[in-house]
Amino acid sequence: MTDTPLLHVRNLHAYIGSDRGVVRAVDDVSFKLASSAALGVVGESGSGKSVMARAIMGLMPAHSAQTGEVYFQGRDLLALKQKEREAIWGKQIAMVFQDPGRSLNPVVRVERQLTEGMRRHLGVSSSEARARALSLLEEVGVPDPERRLRNYPHELSGGMRQRVMLAIALACEPDLLIADEPTTALDVTIQRQILDLLRDVQRKRGMALMLISHDLAVVAGRTDRVAVMYSGKLAEIGATRAVFDAPRHRYTHALLGATPTLDHERHTPLNLIAGSLPTPTDPPPGCRFAPRCGFVEAACTDPGPVMELVGPDHAVACINSVPVGADDVVGGELVGR
Repeated sequence: MTDTPLLHVRNLHAYIGSDRGVVRAVDDVSFKLASSAALGVVGESGSGKSVMARAIMGLMPAHSAQTGEVYFQGRDLLALKQKEREAIWGKQIAMVFQDPGRSLNPVVRVERQLTEGMRRHLGVSSSEARARALSLLEEVGVPDPERRLRNYPHELSGGMRQRVMLAIALACEPDLLIADEPTTALDVTIQRQILDLLRDVQRKRGMALMLISHDLAVVAGRTDRVAVMYSGKLAEIGATRAVFDAPRHRYTHALLGATPTLDHERHTPLNLIAGSLPTPTDPPPGCRFAPRCGFVEAACTDPGPVMELVGPDHAVACINSVPVGADDVVGGELVGR
């Protein structure tokens, strides 16, 4: 691991216009991702995880605005022209989206969708691209790859389509793979297969991985670091084991308390987080979790917390953070998928 991160996001803001006002989907987010490392990004639906990934990629809608810096291999992606960004997509940064059924072109065979990026970015011949496509399908566990190349997406199962999406993302040997809720709408068995495949491919190829999920168990054993988002902001970030063993932000602690563990006593209810996410067009001042927090104090809303180190590679934005070794810290092994 080098001192210079592969990806360095600094003070990223991503706002989207709507009929109800400006949605502050991502609000001053900063983090680093090293080469060959895996970062999990977790939080409730609506916390800004997917918008952040799209902002990094430069895939925001026209009625949006971005500020900040997104340095990838030393280049600020936000400062690049559209054609310069397109040269990076697929070749250096690839993305696996939530719904492969909507991401794959329904009227184009799998072979063309797999080989198109290779021919454009790598300059290989049709025969070379096809041979590589077969190899990629084998790598991601697609049976009878020769036949699958001739298929249309609707002829594949949900799990098979997601494997094809992963093969497309890997086709040009990217340095960074962003997987945005890659197991949405898949059954539990297929979910685990896809997640384990992502982990194995990331380690085998030595590429960086950003795994986005609302499910803590998904990232628990598959990432090196985890970032917890809430209402467009980072609440906590650190080594995965440190954050899960000793969560310091009250929101992270509450999330873990609402997640089943292997040693959770049967027939006892899980803890619930009262309330709901704030309106993104009118967020509360200071800490956005304050209206739902049972440990709020005046300083939480005025001026509010800033991200501070609480341990080696562990930072939290919480004025009344969970004490180390507190009796109410959630323990136990998460029920993984």
